[in-house]
Amino acid sequence: MTEEHVWNLLADVTLVVHATYVLFVVAGQLLILTGWAFDWRCTRHLLFRLIHLICIGFVMLEAWLNVTCPLTALENSFRIKSGLMTYERSFLSHWIERLIFYNAPEWIFTMIYMVFAGFVVLTWLVYPPKRNTE
Repeated sequence: MTEEHVWNLLADVTLVVHATYVLFVVAGQLLILTGWAFDWRCTRHLLFRLIHLICIGFVMLEAWLNVTCPLTALENSFRIKSGLMTYERSFLSHWIERLIFYNAPEWIFTMIYMVFAGFVVLTWLVYPPKRNTE
């Protein structure tokens, strides 16, 4: 395996980790709402809910500070070392653009993050987690 292949593999692994993070944030919220509708105790688990809140909070903080996501920066670094193209925009805007061919200014994605984060906080308040979910 050449050095370029190793860097490319590391970039792809970082991409999978990043996609998993995004999936956790989005699917986690859907799971929480479903659990609320069906009275599942597991979706009130404090640690799960806290990790979920921290994850979307981190995304929100990045957007407010106009900071490139560390996973995007890491993947780009690996791609440069492998001789491949890097992202010109954020991870999410890049893949949304590629998936649905939608091109929007970065502030649109910041608004989406803010609305989603607000929804997560609202859900936390009206369907709060519990310490003991026995």
